[in-house]
Amino acid sequence: MARKKRKVPAINGASSADIAFMLLLFFLLTTSMDTDQGLPRRLPNPPDNKEKPEEVKSKERNVLKVHINSDNQIMCQSDLVTLPRLKEMAKEFVENPNNSESLPEKELVNIPYFGDRMIAKSHIISLQCDRTTSYQTYIDVQNELAAAYDELRDVESIKQFGKPFKALDNEDYIDALKALYPQKISEAEPKSYGAKK
Repeated sequence: MARKKRKVPAINGASSADIAFMLLLFFLLTTSMDTDQGLPRRLPNPPDNKEKPEEVKSKERNVLKVHINSDNQIMCQSDLVTLPRLKEMAKEFVENPNNSESLPEKELVNIPYFGDRMIAKSHIISLQCDRTTSYQTYIDVQNELAAAYDELRDVESIKQFGKPFKALDNEDYIDALKALYPQKISEAEPKSYGAKK
């Protein structure tokens, strides 16, 4: 008598879709994704078609010119500078501690919580890049310029309110410090300052 072949039972695949879904969900929830970070900037309102854009004229002493060339070198006024030096120059420019004739004009302004203070209200930091400047260098320069304002605000915030600027939760205090050191960074259209040789 011939032996009957035994059938091998098939693997039940009904739950494999559930397992694959759970693994996918696990990896989606546990992995971190790189997110692009932007720079907070308030853009001006678009001009009406009828309006001609008004030209803003500033005195030479009120403008700190920062250029980044195609080799990612930073020029502040006419000096080649490093990032830490740029921050120190920006702080001195915005604060003008000795009311220097070569730094921005100071005006007497009444600021809540601080009273009458002489501030460089009409200062502008003008940033211009070469078209081939690396994005990382551009971001680094922006961060240093923003850090200059933050450090100036921190000093006054600790003196007046006992906390650093970023730790404040009172909007009136924050607005007062922003009025004391208004952040004015102007970005000009990129140009070609000289291609790499």
